Amino acid sequence: MKMKKKLALTDILEQFRQDERFRDNIVHWTTIPPREARCVPFPADLDQRICDTLSRRGITSLYTHQASAYEKVQAGRHIVAVTPTASGKSMCYHLPVLQRLSEDPQARALYLFPTKALAQDQKSELHELIGETGLAIKLETYDGDTPANIRQSIRKAGNIVITNPDMLHSAILPHHTKWVSFFEHLAFIVIDELHTYRGVFGSHVANVIRRLKRICAFYGSRPQFICTSATIANPKELAQQLTEERVELIDNNGAPSGTKHFLFYNPPVVNRQLNIRRSATLEARDIAASFLTNNIQTILFARSRVRVEILLKYLQELIRSKLGPKTIQGYRGGYLPTQRRAIERGLRQGEILGVVSTNALELGVDIGQLQACVMTGYPGSVASTWQQAGRAGRRQGESAVVLVGGSTPLDQYVISHPEYFFDRSPETARINPDNLVILVDHIKCAAYELPFSEGDRFGRAEITEILEFLTEEQILHHSRGKWFWMNDSFPAHNVSLRSASQENVVIIDISERGNERVIGEMDRFSSLTLLHEEAIYLHQGVQYQVERLDYDEKKAYVREVQVNYYTDANLAVSLKVLDEQEARRLWQTECGWGEVSVHAMATIFKKIRFETHENIGSGPIHLPEEELHTNAAWISFPESLLAAIGREDVERGLIGLAHVLQHVAPLFVMCDPQDLHVVAQRKAVHSGQPTIFLYDRYPGGIGLSDQVYKEMETILDQAEGVLYSCPCSSGCPSCIGGAEEGGKTLALSLLRVARGGSAHVS
Repeated sequence: MKMKKKLALTDILEQFRQDERFRDNIVHWTTIPPREARCVPFPADLDQRICDTLSRRGITSLYTHQASAYEKVQAGRHIVAVTPTASGKSMCYHLPVLQRLSEDPQARALYLFPTKALAQDQKSELHELIGETGLAIKLETYDGDTPANIRQSIRKAGNIVITNPDMLHSAILPHHTKWVSFFEHLAFIVIDELHTYRGVFGSHVANVIRRLKRICAFYGSRPQFICTSATIANPKELAQQLTEERVELIDNNGAPSGTKHFLFYNPPVVNRQLNIRRSATLEARDIAASFLTNNIQTILFARSRVRVEILLKYLQELIRSKLGPKTIQGYRGGYLPTQRRAIERGLRQGEILGVVSTNALELGVDIGQLQACVMTGYPGSVASTWQQAGRAGRRQGESAVVLVGGSTPLDQYVISHPEYFFDRSPETARINPDNLVILVDHIKCAAYELPFSEGDRFGRAEITEILEFLTEEQILHHSRGKWFWMNDSFPAHNVSLRSASQENVVIIDISERGNERVIGEMDRFSSLTLLHEEAIYLHQGVQYQVERLDYDEKKAYVREVQVNYYTDANLAVSLKVLDEQEARRLWQTECGWGEVSVHAMATIFKKIRFETHENIGSGPIHLPEEELHTNAAWISFPESLLAAIGREDVERGLIGLAHVLQHVAPLFVMCDPQDLHVVAQRKAVHSGQPTIFLYDRYPGGIGLSDQVYKEMETILDQAEGVLYSCPCSSGCPSCIGGAEEGGKTLALSLLRVARGGSAHVS
């Protein structure tokens, strides 16, 4: 039988232009032209051994941003270098660090990466570079996988220690007395992928850095910070917030790039009356299959773990017979480290042709030269979208990126307004290091590490009241002007940097009796909706049914099954205001911000058939209620103005408008839509008025709802624009979330009343 000829990338793109199956759904096509490199000679003072090594690798000059970074660091400045994906940012810190170590063998450097995968990747690259220079530099990673027998030698003699914030927080800082030589000679702290340190994680890491600087000062060192970041709106501000140092910005990118085709693809409408579109998941599968069946190495991004596994299953079934020995793999949080390393290696070596990933591969892990990137739904921010797009065409070759719009209002807004994405600068990254819940946790950790003296500050934070409170709680002991840790427990062990959950739920496969094995893990809050009993848990395309969730012991027991559905569960949420801290009039409404209490419970799950995505059954969930004290912004509609709408209709309008706001608000706050939740109440307890709340999904809040409060007018304007621009007549998944008769008109009526107009919408 004659083999079908494989098409080149340009041929596939031409097919997209000609084939009406794809052509009619491509709503925007931008071709970003290639860019020439801008280079300068090696610095005059760069060690000849380093110069010779780079020359042997074919590198005879530096990109302009690399040279600027080297120059500023040599002058003793703290820096943040901001350039696109795959532009050689790592040389911004490797060169000045290696130069210092060539001059001073006693010097030390600490490299911080947000994930272990990235740390391992950088270690391999740097290890080769050091080996070729012949410099006597000891380099090691220090993380949970580091064998106990070599940890002591790393502490005493490691010139460059590569780790992650979690390890620094829980294993290095609390045991600083074992690291005396390291902290005495610490010259550099490298913070890579700075943009990932935002929200909850960034607020925690800012406090870990406060603890790190405090210990450095104790041992007499004052290290320089070298930060690198993907493009965000405020890299300098974020670096200064994280480090509490004056930082210089390096953004004169000199790296070359190849031609990149960026396509916005909106799935076809399958029900015009209800404006229901074909599933973005199925469209993304078909587009990815077009690349993969022609041997185009492709990365397919999905918004959730469940979507990753669904897409992986679809693709494996669709093109298994066409790939030969090459495979398609999944990649997400919850896979074991050895599995993730093997996938990264397989991509680099070309043994794996395709990978379906969450944003875990958004970061700069070296996965080789991919030609195509398909995104299932808008990633949630301009910055993340460019990061994911940057995974294709990393070595100056021609590449294609396809953003497949989902049915949510956020996706439809971006797909319909390409200028929002292409003309807008990326979002501002926000952190709140002085969030009281986070701050108190790290003051406990810091007190365990070194006692506090009267008048001490914690970074820039005034902490006397907190120290006195912890003394009253008998956690600290105050004696002769100092506060000492007096508890038996180890505080860092109970503080998670990544979430409100203290520990993850471990997932145990019990398919083979007597051969139980751990196959993954999941944060506790997510387990409420993804690991309840009878849930279908998907892992590397294999289906498992949850037999039992031991919520107290944090263990989920699963068994392999083969069924034609997956499961989806919702949380029932109630909310009440504890303290209104700010309030103002907005048009005819009351806008407020303050402290709230949220109660959430998973109550019921649905079984959803593969392919058709129809609901084929449901069942109850029996899990405890979770309580959350956080901050929220809200908008209340005076009851007196809503008489013309009707009591029941007001509730339907509120629910529809809340759905739009859930998806529009994250555009103005750099966060995942899951970090900012929305609740509508027909009669709010604190005011008795119809109210929509937008709250931070984290104890004490991290500043998201505060920003929503400030931007409320703009957010409501955009929500109204989404409703008016949606082509449906009465409501659909792309605006109010469903096709309830009249729901769209009612949501618009609320906005008209808010502005002082009549409830009638023409």
